[in-house]
Amino acid sequence: MEDQYGSDFISIVDDDGTEYELEVLTTIEYNGCTYLAVILADGDPDIVSGLEITILKSVEEDGETILTVVEDEEELNAVNMLIMESLYEADED
Repeated sequence: MEDQYGSDFISIVDDDGTEYELEVLTTIEYNGCTYLAVILADGDPDIVSGLEITILKSVEEDGETILTVVEDEEELNAVNMLIMESLYEADED
């Protein structure tokens, strides 16, 4: 997934069969699980105020790794704080 320029891109397909290309901003581990902070890769780069970060959780299902939304609000808040800290640290470097 990672390339020499620092940006990671993944493609996902939702339940309706719609494919999305996402840019992975950061990946973190929390309580033994992997989480990804992503944005739509084909979004308009001039629209900064419309930037929406989505947090996805990597889980094993039927022997296959899938990405799901985080439904537990407490888990989502904890992961969101860790991701924001990670992004701010990367921005300072």
